[in-house]
Amino acid sequence: TTTFGFWDWVGGRYSLWSAIGLPVAIAVGAEGFRSLLAGAHAMDEHFRTAPLARNLPVRLGLLDVWYRNFHGFNSRCIAPYHAYLRRLPAYLQQLEMESNGKQVDRQGRLLPMATSPVLWGEPGSNGQHAFFQMLHQGGDVLPLEIVAVRQCAHPLAGHHGMLLANALAQSQALMEGRPSACGHRHFPGNRPSSFLLLEALTPQSLGALIALQEHRVFVSGSLWGINSFDQWGVELGKVLARDLEQRLASGDVAGLDASTAGLLQRLRAE
Repeated sequence: TTTFGFWDWVGGRYSLWSAIGLPVAIAVGAEGFRSLLAGAHAMDEHFRTAPLARNLPVRLGLLDVWYRNFHGFNSRCIAPYHAYLRRLPAYLQQLEMESNGKQVDRQGRLLPMATSPVLWGEPGSNGQHAFFQMLHQGGDVLPLEIVAVRQCAHPLAGHHGMLLANALAQSQALMEGRPSACGHRHFPGNRPSSFLLLEALTPQSLGALIALQEHRVFVSGSLWGINSFDQWGVELGKVLARDLEQRLASGDVAGLDASTAGLLQRLRAE
């Protein structure tokens, strides 16, 4: 039996680059995985060496703090305009909210400001016919982050052109709006969006995109003074679940609060 080890200080959400990436390497091949690592390394070097004014993770991290603490935006929508990136919002939810969803600093002191926004989203073509209505005309202003790919990865180039046109249209509509005397047709505009454009979706560009998001989270977490690499909020539920699993088997509700006891009894009901 061969065991692939990795360091105990590597959190799950940052573990892709370690031996945990073995399933990816098996799925796409060693060459593809090395390209993924190369793209991430290139972004690492950019983050390490680029001047702050042109440093993408720094600029995005600053923008996140600006939106959260100076404008009070408590949510950010992620809309990838590419079917192969459809799970990107779910990945970014864990990366950012598990890293920066905290209310104390590294010394355990209560922070005087809000930290991670709520991240959510769907592929843009689906979202346009669901929650984009709220982004354009809702009472809350919610920043949108569009992720698009310039080159088409399939033979239906016309379809890809329509997809890119829709992505660009959302950015323009949020920025400019469209005045109307009819209230229900009025688009106020001046609603923030960011547009991340990949030249092509390759292992290398995907690695760079993932590393960009990791470093961005680190930047905003550093500005807030929090530890972006622990997740104690995940642990409490696990501890309680071990006790409740035994109680579900035995029916013992002694010492439980009324709500939990009532739910446990309901779960045990025939």
